[in-house]
Amino acid sequence: MQKRIALPALFILLTTAALAQMGGNKPSPPASTTCDLGGGKTIKTDYSSPRMKGRKIYGGLVPFGEVWRTGANEATTFVTSSDVEVGGKTVPAGSYTIFTVPNADKWTLIVNKKTGEWGIPYKYESDELARVDMKVSKLPAPVENFAITYDKSAGGCTMKIDWETTRATVNISAK
Repeated sequence: MQKRIALPALFILLTTAALAQMGGNKPSPPASTTCDLGGGKTIKTDYSSPRMKGRKIYGGLVPFGEVWRTGANEATTFVTSSDVEVGGKTVPAGSYTIFTVPNADKWTLIVNKKTGEWGIPYKYESDELARVDMKVSKLPAPVENFAITYDKSAGGCTMKIDWETTRATVNISAK
């Protein structure tokens, strides 16, 4: 009798472990967004999208004034196929990670040269390429799923980070 119970239990355990390793059933699923700057110039951002789940996000789960991985799980990637200007600062073509420092009235976007890290704790100050100010505004309704998107603008794209009732934006243009 014990062998009949042990084999199905072992199968369930191994299947669950395999799904977890493949990223199945993540509470913060992977997401991706791109910006077409024209002329074959692009930006791609990959991140994990946590859910609000009734929690206080900014000033709660995500403390004000501290570096945040800007999503969940692995650090958020920022890959540009050409040189760009992010909030007035030059970012050469390449692969980066982005972090933010949220505050109630202003955010700071950090573009970091180090890639492949988990995200937190943040200990990559020596690898920072740029810190730029982001504009902050209130959304008309709460956003359950954390999202990074790009809106096409006259000079390039505007990166938008939306979650809870907060939107943080920064302009990005081709160099």
